[in-house]
Amino acid sequence: MNMAKKTKKNKEEHLNGEADEAPEAQTPAGEGAAQEAAEPVRDETPLEQAERERDEYLGNWHRARADYQNLKRRTFDDVQGAVGRERTALLQEMLTILDFLDMALATPVEHAEAKNLKTGVQMTRDQLMALLERHRVCVMETEEGAFDHGLHQAVATVETDDVEPGQIVEVMRRGFTIAGEVLRYAQVRVAAETQTGTEADNESGGDTAPGED
Repeated sequence: MNMAKKTKKNKEEHLNGEADEAPEAQTPAGEGAAQEAAEPVRDETPLEQAERERDEYLGNWHRARADYQNLKRRTFDDVQGAVGRERTALLQEMLTILDFLDMALATPVEHAEAKNLKTGVQMTRDQLMALLERHRVCVMETEEGAFDHGLHQAVATVETDDVEPGQIVEVMRRGFTIAGEVLRYAQVRVAAETQTGTEADNESGGDTAPGED
C-alpha cells in the first residue's frame, strides 16, 4: 500500500517538474543581425582616417587629371581642325589668283611695254606656283581619261563620236591636290552618247523578229 502511494507521488512530482520547466524564448530570425548592426561602429584610428582621406584625394586627383588630358586633346583637335580649314580656304583663294594670272598670260600682246608687263606677270605666277608647291599643292592631271566623281566636276556634256561616253573631252578649269587629297575639283566637259547612236540602238532593239506579229 505504502509502495503504491510512493510510486504515485513520484509520478506526480515528475509531471509537475516538467510542467514548471518553460521553453526558452527563441530570438526571431534576423533580429540578431539587426542588433549587431545597431551596435556603434568602431572609431577610426588617426592612421586609418589619414589613409582613407589619402585614397579619396588620390582618386579625385586621378579623375581631374584624366578630365584635363581629355580637354587638352579635344582643344588641340579643334584648333588643328580650325587651322586646317582656314589654310585650305586660303590656298583655294590663291588658286583663283593663279587662274587670273594664267588668263593674263594667255592674252596675246604685241607692244614692247605689254611684253615686259607680261614677263612680270609670268614671274609672279612662277613665284606663286612655287609657294603652292612648298605647301604640297600639285596640279591634277586630267587631260584625258575617264570621268571620276572623286576628282572631277562635270560642268557640261558634249555629244561626240571621237571618244567613248563618260570620257573627258576638255578641261575647263584645272584641279589641284594637297598631300594627296583634293583641294579643288577639276571642272571638265564629258563626252555623251550621240543622238544618232541612241536612235540606232532603239531601232535595233525595236525590230520585230521574223515570224512575229
